[in-house]
Amino acid sequence: MPDIVVKETISMKDGRTIIIETGRLAKQADGAVLVREKNTMLLATVVVSKEIKNESHFLPLTVDYREKYSAGGKIPGGFIKREGRPSDEEILTMRLVDRVLRPTFPDSFKKEIQVMISLLSYDKTVLPDGLAGLAASTALSVAGIPFNGPISEIRIIRLNGKFIINPSLDQLKKADIDLIVGASNHSIIMIEGEMKEIKENEFLETVITAHKAIKPQIEAQIRLIDKLSNQQRIFFFDDQKSINSFQENKILKKELLLFSYEKIEKIYQDFTNKKTRSVQEKIVLNDFKNKFLTEEKIEKKEAIIDQFFEEIKKKITRNLVLKKGLRLDGRTNKQIRSIYSFVNYLPGVHGSALFSRGETQSLTTVTLGSSLDANKIDNVIMENQEKFYLHYNFPPFSTGEIRSIRGVSRREVGHGNLAQRALKNIIPNNPYTIRVVSDILESNGSSSMATVCAASLALMDAGIPIKNPVSGIAMGLFMENEKKVIISDIIGEEDHFGDLDFKITGTKCGMTACQMDVKTMQGVTYDILNQILMQALEGRIFILKKMLETLPRYRKKMKPHAPKIYTLNIPKDFIGSVIGPGGKVIQEIQSYTDTNILIEEKGNLGYIEILGKNDEKIKKAINRIQQIAFVPELGKVYQAEVKSIKDFGAFVEISKGVEGLLHISEIGWKRLNKIEEELHVGDIIDVKFMGMDEKNKKMKLSRKVLLPRPGKKNE
Repeated sequence: MPDIVVKETISMKDGRTIIIETGRLAKQADGAVLVREKNTMLLATVVVSKEIKNESHFLPLTVDYREKYSAGGKIPGGFIKREGRPSDEEILTMRLVDRVLRPTFPDSFKKEIQVMISLLSYDKTVLPDGLAGLAASTALSVAGIPFNGPISEIRIIRLNGKFIINPSLDQLKKADIDLIVGASNHSIIMIEGEMKEIKENEFLETVITAHKAIKPQIEAQIRLIDKLSNQQRIFFFDDQKSINSFQENKILKKELLLFSYEKIEKIYQDFTNKKTRSVQEKIVLNDFKNKFLTEEKIEKKEAIIDQFFEEIKKKITRNLVLKKGLRLDGRTNKQIRSIYSFVNYLPGVHGSALFSRGETQSLTTVTLGSSLDANKIDNVIMENQEKFYLHYNFPPFSTGEIRSIRGVSRREVGHGNLAQRALKNIIPNNPYTIRVVSDILESNGSSSMATVCAASLALMDAGIPIKNPVSGIAMGLFMENEKKVIISDIIGEEDHFGDLDFKITGTKCGMTACQMDVKTMQGVTYDILNQILMQALEGRIFILKKMLETLPRYRKKMKPHAPKIYTLNIPKDFIGSVIGPGGKVIQEIQSYTDTNILIEEKGNLGYIEILGKNDEKIKKAINRIQQIAFVPELGKVYQAEVKSIKDFGAFVEISKGVEGLLHISEIGWKRLNKIEEELHVGDIIDVKFMGMDEKNKKMKLSRKVLLPRPGKKNE
């Protein structure tokens, strides 16, 4: 039986089209969709468990995104020639899709969902991450899974004042705004990206433009679904067991509410710190379990009780903010937590800063290295060497927890990437590779923004002449009917129980990066978005001023133990001479000058990088290389030593190791029978470089032109 393929076309304003189709590939999945723009093709599949495996309050959604090397005509590098663990770039795309899908599912949906997206073909004019959200949403819609979709997401950039949807990598490199925006037909759900110090109104204009481009993609999904017969779609409903369980748990929830509501509300209105609050909450929860449940029942119902307890805490937190104007730590909605910071906190490193805001603390270091230390990226989309990169670590003790550490989490990759994007465009051109590492020592909200602040101070402490320091702030929003409260510098519970988490970074001149997640499908209007941006601007300028009280500007000198780098270019023809046979010459230079020397061929030049800690020794290495790669300057007079004498002239050294022939006819105006009539080995004379002989490519030198001509009076 032939495949029944159903297609829809999305027309873009610039004439390009996106095709979405289902029915040909991966038909045993619950939903499978192929998305194509030009020659970039992604396959998204969805599979849903047939029964509820657990009653966790956390949606069991897994999003996986992988790039096949064959898509770009490549073979994986390394010893094992197959795709392995996901790259950071793949993880970041997974997070983008997860964050836009997760809030669209109803709270009642508990079945496990796995979304898998594969890049099958890559066209260098279309980046695939802007299509991944469209592919995932269409696959979910085709499967008939109950979610508040369809949704979609796109990549939008601004290049030379014009907006481009789903750009190429080359266009992306030149853009001053780069955002991924996810949205439903009615509201913005997710934003992430970087900017080059733009104003808030420019950012808002970009988001509105992106939303307009997303709507046709949603309409195309609806048209595709309408074309499918019900036989081609599987509909998922909760089973009877789940319904019975819900009725039973409803009674348990009521008992827990009556027992704990007033107790928790009182704890919250005491405005204690996070640790005290957490201990007191645990006492209330354990008291309920001990008084109302047998050990056997506690074991069976522990997960659902914990879930209900979270819901009660959420309700109390929201009521306090929306109805009483109270926050858990007693602040007003615009008030920033107490800030203190230190620089040069770790004297043995190249640059360091400790930044604390409330109960969130980042200890950040800067390490300077050579181009050998660059972060090498080699994937399907790009081959690149990052000379500025940031790593973010979130150990379990930062939240008072015990947790197994199994490599870097997706969260750590995402938060580190956000902080790196916040700072990358304010790093000046310099010869160093710069690695920034943020270790979160304490966390109660917005550790990525603390990282941005700490990293700015650490860079200045290291003597990196950054254009403008960057500060960051996390904004929150609570909504109920027409009531909306915007809060600045959110703590953990406000992030967890609120309706929005909007992280914004920037300098005094403008925004540099952002990450927004809306937790509810109610969404935010453009007007509310603008209000959040304005309140955030006020907050981050306040934070920036506090930072600059610690260190007003970057240090003029680097730390004595920091490496010094000097770069120079030599003609390509001299690269072999500098390296020497078997690397002998360059190894000798490195040994006696205590330096590391890197040589790379770039066009017609040899690019040399000299890394060392002692300025005098670096100068010696530079002088030696310049002597080896000596190129005489036309018309310049050099002081030369006579090294040997032949019948036809004298060989003279105009620079160390650089000898040229001073022909007998160019020694003086007088005709010579023997060279020794005028010169002897060891004599120091002046000679003028007259150019290169075109035939034998030898230097032409003259002493004669510097002497007065007989018969002519000196003027």
